[in-house]
Amino acid sequence: MIRHNWTKEEILDIYNTPLLDLVYRAASVHREHNTYGEVQVSSLLSIKTGGCSEDCSYCPQSAKYHTDIDIHALVSTEEVVTAAMKAKEGGASRLCMGAAWREVRDNRDFDRILEMVKAVAEMDMEVCCTLGMINESQAKKLADAGLYAYNHNLDSSEDFYKKIISTRSYADRLQTLGHVRKAGLSVCCGGIIGMGESAEDRASMLQVLSAMNPHPESVPVNALVPVKGTPLESNEKISTWEMVRMIATVRIVLPASAVRLSAGRTEMSTEAQALCFMAGANSVFAGDKLLTTPNPAFNEDLEMFTVLGLKPMQAYSKAKKESGIPA
Repeated sequence: MIRHNWTKEEILDIYNTPLLDLVYRAASVHREHNTYGEVQVSSLLSIKTGGCSEDCSYCPQSAKYHTDIDIHALVSTEEVVTAAMKAKEGGASRLCMGAAWREVRDNRDFDRILEMVKAVAEMDMEVCCTLGMINESQAKKLADAGLYAYNHNLDSSEDFYKKIISTRSYADRLQTLGHVRKAGLSVCCGGIIGMGESAEDRASMLQVLSAMNPHPESVPVNALVPVKGTPLESNEKISTWEMVRMIATVRIVLPASAVRLSAGRTEMSTEAQALCFMAGANSVFAGDKLLTTPNPAFNEDLEMFTVLGLKPMQAYSKAKKESGIPA
């Protein structure tokens, strides 16, 4: 049953369930609400790298920190199309384009992004963008260009958020998500674990996501990748068990959402990832990079899928099924 009235206490109780019982429950929910054995493969492309004015403590692309990230201006549409073709050939059905901006401005760069969206959409791929804050008009223009989804993560709970970001408020994030939903776009929204937040913070973030009606169609679960030069560079990497526990809790609270096993996968063995898939993960980012952090290559993932008996999902698969069109 899909609920929008979960309390933080209920979610925390789920999160603290003995691990094997938690995975069993999550796997049961996953089989009930999704096509078990199908995994959506997405590719994430940085179309404008570094120099961001935000101060997100986890992000090496912030202009406020001294990291080894090379700053690059907006790439060309031709480069995006080439990357999309390579991703599709590798088994990806979705391309997400990320730009290190605080917010979208109505200028030539935005016009070029609309061109990129249109070009990739014509390749029968789901197109997702993560460009920072957008207003209602910009969301509508992106939708008209063929954008399928917009990513804008909450990162953590509202209370903990204030400890990692000061240049943008939680309310700003929620407002952008409202613009995305109003434009008819699919919502991609999740968070990061391992930043120093508590289990209560994780439950609080999921309570906010679960209260959305409808739920976000996609929920990325990222493990912090500590980067030298950022305020969180000394954070310890989270354990496999924490990742599995978070994936399982997301699956139970948001039964029909795509749960994306995102940043941090390079640190996980095939066995660890198998547990995450069992616990309800049904989407991964593939390719050698997630914006600026390392990520498993397409061929590595396809080999893992073969071992685990998984298969890549086709583009728009869920939307087609819900509309009665064969996927």
